[in-house]
Amino acid sequence: MLKEKLQGYKVILASGSPRRRQFMNDLNIDFEIRLNEVEEIYPENLQGCEITDFLAELKSNALADTLEDKEILITSDTIVWHNHEALGKPKDYDDAYTMLSSLSGKTHEVISSVCLKSSTKSVTFNETTRVTFHDITEEEIKHYLDNYKPFDKAGAYGIQEWIGLIAIAKLEGSYNNVVGMPVNKVYHELIKFVS
Repeated sequence: MLKEKLQGYKVILASGSPRRRQFMNDLNIDFEIRLNEVEEIYPENLQGCEITDFLAELKSNALADTLEDKEILITSDTIVWHNHEALGKPKDYDDAYTMLSSLSGKTHEVISSVCLKSSTKSVTFNETTRVTFHDITEEEIKHYLDNYKPFDKAGAYGIQEWIGLIAIAKLEGSYNNVVGMPVNKVYHELIKFVS
């Protein structure tokens, strides 16, 4: 259905994330990948979704000059928000261990923002999902890090992996958002964008 609405448009996904690529495939959208690496630095005063909105727009603006008529660019950013702090991708094993230890037995938020941009307009939206972890042991954290190496994931975990099966006690909101993109919102916002 969305494919028909997007007839005549070219959709461009600016993401190296295999999970986001899979979501686009699952939506049955024809798309191409266009990357332009940007340094993901944001003003220190930003909080929660202000950070992800800023970064999604930063990524979008980096490619704005490449957009032709009837092209729609999709950029996205996800953070784990915990104790008033943004947890991005871990720097290394120790950083990942520290992140997962801090999430153990507590509730955090996973916040994703998406920016849709054409040559004439731009819209940014976000989604927040609350995730509660059981207590996880040192042994479980090390097992996960050694076997799954989640160093490319915000908060050092992937909900769709082993840790999601054993550690998540409660989820409030969109599961797909925690995987890396609020697909339900992307679907509806894309329809509005081309209407």
